[in-house]
Amino acid sequence: MKKFGKMLGKAFVFCIVMIVLCSFVYPLALTGVSQLTMKNNANGNLIDKNGEPTNNIEEAVGSELVGQDFTEDYFFRGRVSSVNYNTYTEEQKENGEYTGVSSGSFNYANSNPELEKRIQEDLDEFLETHPGVKREDIPSDLLTASGSGLDPHISPEAAQVQVAAVAENSGLSEQEVQDIVKENTEHKVLGIFGEERVNVLKCNLDIAGAMGLI
Repeated sequence: MKKFGKMLGKAFVFCIVMIVLCSFVYPLALTGVSQLTMKNNANGNLIDKNGEPTNNIEEAVGSELVGQDFTEDYFFRGRVSSVNYNTYTEEQKENGEYTGVSSGSFNYANSNPELEKRIQEDLDEFLETHPGVKREDIPSDLLTASGSGLDPHISPEAAQVQVAAVAENSGLSEQEVQDIVKENTEHKVLGIFGEERVNVLKCNLDIAGAMGLI
């Protein structure tokens, strides 16, 4: 019995030590190291209205890692989002339609009629607001949702197909818009990993700046 009590005591001490290490020491150590070595990344890659990294939440206009819902015709559009990039109205918040921050996709099967309906509606709306663009020229990422519903990027092709409409509605020249896209295109890692992608938020911040909106 004495031996059992001694073993139980050791087990109890071990549990307390591991709780302290795993619940406090380890997380605090990681937080401290990340704040010292990569503060902007650790805080969510926040950017200000000039597209520059910031750790001041009051100056931040968003994160370069999380998409936003842009509906103005002089801005680039991002991908379809099943969670609408977590945007909501006061009415939706009050009546319970908005249930809080979330992520995810529609998760429709290919045979689901709701998928076909949703794509057709988005396709018709895009063609209406982008005259001159042919149905077959619209890249798939403008009609398909990302897995998270928060994707901040579109493909270079998806940006190019919007250039003419953005230029016309913003009052900028197509060359100015092309330069903005080029400036905010992120290339493959080491030239081989991943895909080229355009950051929609950064593009739109540059457009807003060129228009004198910010």
